Amino acid sequence: MKGFRIFGAAVAFAALALASQAMAQDDQIPTSNGNLTIHPVHHAGLVLTWNGKRIVADPTSFPPGKNGAADFKAAAAPDLILITHEHGDHFDVPTLTDLVGPNTVIVAPQSVFGMMPAALQAKTKVMKNGDKQTYAGVPIEAVVEYNTTPDRLMFHPKGRDNGYVLTMGGKRVYLAGDTEETPELKVLPNIDVAFVPFNLPYTMTEEAAATWVKDFKPKIVYPYHTGMSDVNKFKTLVGAASDVRLRKWY
Repeated sequence: MKGFRIFGAAVAFAALALASQAMAQDDQIPTSNGNLTIHPVHHAGLVLTWNGKRIVADPTSFPPGKNGAADFKAAAAPDLILITHEHGDHFDVPTLTDLVGPNTVIVAPQSVFGMMPAALQAKTKVMKNGDKQTYAGVPIEAVVEYNTTPDRLMFHPKGRDNGYVLTMGGKRVYLAGDTEETPELKVLPNIDVAFVPFNLPYTMTEEAAATWVKDFKPKIVYPYHTGMSDVNKFKTLVGAASDVRLRKWY
């Protein structure tokens, strides 16, 4: 029995340690209206909580192929869901259908809207590059998201997809989706928190992503949508230009 008790205590301690690690993944960013909580989920999916609102970005299952709603659910349905583009690792109809609540607002580009069933279309606001709107009490700017390298242009053509800049308590939070550095994004102004992708062949290399970060100078950077890329290499290349925060996305 003694051995069993010791084993049981060890299991309980390990469970607490794992829970602590999971909670440690949630970052708190001070704003002028309370903390912004950043919760990585997987790949390009994340949850932002601020001022009593839950904002979900690109909810899917990962790896694709099952309903991923449970990974993003909480006691209350999201107030706002942002979809950057139509690819299956960013947009999934079964996940969205199970995740939305009566008052959830979905924001998506026109190409995604056209792929939705009528029930989801009824909850969706279409934004295009350059649009600025406020939904669920959160100011949103839709910005460009596209490839610039010739042999990658078919993945994310210019004008189809959206990145998003959200303003919450004076902080500007940028969700890049899938993109390379573009002339517009090179000078994206006053970003406090940025979620930046890099993986080949769909976006860019670690070197290209680091160069982009040094160009637009966000205060805090979370690399996401990185696949098998080397996030530590990216962090080293960025150096002191931004606060690079490595979190568990896979």
